[in-house]
Amino acid sequence: MGKGPSKSMVTRSTVMLAVFAVALLIWLAGVLVNYQIVNYTYYQTKAISQQTMDTTLAAKRGTIYSRNYQEMAVSAQVETVYIAPNSVDKDEANCRLIARGLSEILGVDEETVYEKTQKSNYYELVKRRIESDVADQVRAFIDENDLKGIHLVEDTKRYYPYNSLACHILGFTGTDNVGLDGIESIYNEYLQGTSGKMITAKNAVGTELPYEYETYVAAEDGKNVVLTIDETVQYYLEKHLQEARVEQQCLEGAAGIVMNVKTGEILGMASFPNYDPNQYYEITDAMTLAALEGLEGEELETATTSYRNKIWRNKCTVDTYMPGSTFKIVTLSMALEEGLISTANTYSCPGYIRVADRTIRCWKSGGHGHQTLAQAIQNSCNPAFITIGASVGADTFYQYFQNFGLTEKTGIDLTGEASGIWFSTFQEVELATASFGQNFKITPLQMITAVAAASNGGTLVTPHVVKEITETQEDGTQKVVKSFETQSKRQVISEETSDLVCDLLEEVVSVGSGKNAYVKGYRVAGKTGTSEKIDEYNATGVKNYISSFIGFAPADDPEYAVLVLLDSPSNGEIYGGIIAAPVAGDILSDILPYLGVQPQYTEEELETLDVAITSYVDQPLADVEANLIDKEIKYKIKGNGDTVTAQSPAAGTTMPQSGTMILYTGDASPSKNIVVPNLVDYSVAGASNRITQSGLNVRIVGNENTESTALVISQSPAAGETVAEGTVITIRTNSSEGVSIM
Repeated sequence: MGKGPSKSMVTRSTVMLAVFAVALLIWLAGVLVNYQIVNYTYYQTKAISQQTMDTTLAAKRGTIYSRNYQEMAVSAQVETVYIAPNSVDKDEANCRLIARGLSEILGVDEETVYEKTQKSNYYELVKRRIESDVADQVRAFIDENDLKGIHLVEDTKRYYPYNSLACHILGFTGTDNVGLDGIESIYNEYLQGTSGKMITAKNAVGTELPYEYETYVAAEDGKNVVLTIDETVQYYLEKHLQEARVEQQCLEGAAGIVMNVKTGEILGMASFPNYDPNQYYEITDAMTLAALEGLEGEELETATTSYRNKIWRNKCTVDTYMPGSTFKIVTLSMALEEGLISTANTYSCPGYIRVADRTIRCWKSGGHGHQTLAQAIQNSCNPAFITIGASVGADTFYQYFQNFGLTEKTGIDLTGEASGIWFSTFQEVELATASFGQNFKITPLQMITAVAAASNGGTLVTPHVVKEITETQEDGTQKVVKSFETQSKRQVISEETSDLVCDLLEEVVSVGSGKNAYVKGYRVAGKTGTSEKIDEYNATGVKNYISSFIGFAPADDPEYAVLVLLDSPSNGEIYGGIIAAPVAGDILSDILPYLGVQPQYTEEELETLDVAITSYVDQPLADVEANLIDKEIKYKIKGNGDTVTAQSPAAGTTMPQSGTMILYTGDASPSKNIVVPNLVDYSVAGASNRITQSGLNVRIVGNENTESTALVISQSPAAGETVAEGTVITIRTNSSEGVSIM
């Protein structure tokens, strides 16, 4: 029988076993330390990702309101469809059913959906932001076929209820609901909110566990932005600006701004061509689409890209232009403030002036002759203003140019603002041309901001389009979390100088070059402008111009300023006094009553006011006749009945006091069988006769003196349209008799 292991062998074995055990324990401890301490976060994340599935819940983007709390941009509840491939039964027939069904309901490619079902991950997007009725179809499809792995989650979609209105202010959002332009971009951090999350547990093969294993983290909705924009003011601004753009065939578009001169609040800002933020990538502007007609292939693609960039540009803040004679307001203000001129000054204009080695001509070739300061402003006389600028001197002129904010951005809360282009050298000739607004460039916003300072008592304010940031409370009310008050930069001129500037500019509208901006019952002040676009010509080789007008009202206590800019008009007229001033007048006539500015009519104005027409239909003829006689309204009766069955003009409209109302009785009825005659280029008297002889009524806008030599420059309705007897035809005259038109 052999001998057993010796004691020493047992001891050695025991020691080795103990060492091995200790080493194993140390290794295990190291592994545990590595997993549970050193790399705890890493392995925890991996474990969670294997055991759960996260679905992002989009936050509802905040609303953008007008100053009147009308929704300008709003997020509506929609849903997003996705597939969890790990949960899909990979049977070929089942996958094909899913692909075919979702393709038909959602309008997506069937093969793409099928490929998504074959993957092994947990999330494959099928389609974002579908409306509720489409989402219901998807749910019905899932239920009818007892399908797994198709999911719908809440999402939001941006809508712009007013379509293109104020588009360059609002901007737009991308597919990820992030602002890409305008207020949507600048205030994105307020509007976007914080996304929520739905965390779903899953088993070893990736299938979702029952509802009790879900965790829901609610999304935090975004805050709201309240604009200074008034949707009604914006509507009138865009309406009249677009009409003028089309009528004058402005090849490079148009721009307009309405601003509170005391606070810097922008009540309206428009730029044409424009776009619809609901479909911001599509070109919807009619004039732009017309320009693209006939193009094909690469030429069409290049032109489309160019025009798309153009429709996104806000001409008011991004584009610079030579302001022309509207800048004379600034030259006038600085010279008056320095005490270098007064209303006693006189100027002689032979039609030109010599500056250094140059001859600079007045717009009126024969000159304006001897004139007072007030007349020089009314006549928009270039030699007079070159003389005024020379008296100021280059250094002082440039200092005021800076003080009026024209060498820097205004600081408006919009993207892409430009700051203008000034002379590289500023000597005698440059001073002369700058005095009447040529050879340097600024933005329309800089120009109206400078005019606001000249008219509001002399204070330069920062223009802004956001009034406040709010949070929507549970009861639907708005809690203000941040307000944007008026920011005054500096005092540029004295209040006394500002008052005198207002008085002088009021005469420009009442008797001078701005007569076409005159509005009955209101004291309107302003200045016309017609500036060359140096070395720019249209397709026919004719030099391009910018026609503009800047005005404000009431002149004795200015509140609201309006700027109108027509870029490259090509319909025959270029002068700001003829084509831009009327647009400003139309805008002011609509917005001033709306904004609560009370009219103060003169006796002469009261005699020419329109009469509001009420309904006389179904009333006894005798009673209607008595009523019209009492109101001193002329009328004609058609038919032999005793009761009024129809009338023209219709109830709710207006008619000039000199007009004639048509009353229909018995079997007589109005018919649209009168063809509107062509009135353009006729004298006021001639046009009025043609209208009245046709059985129509006439409303004259501009020079209402039928003995004047003023000519009709536009009419509404247009020539050739058929209308009912008694319809009011509005004609606009050039009002240029005896005055300048720059």
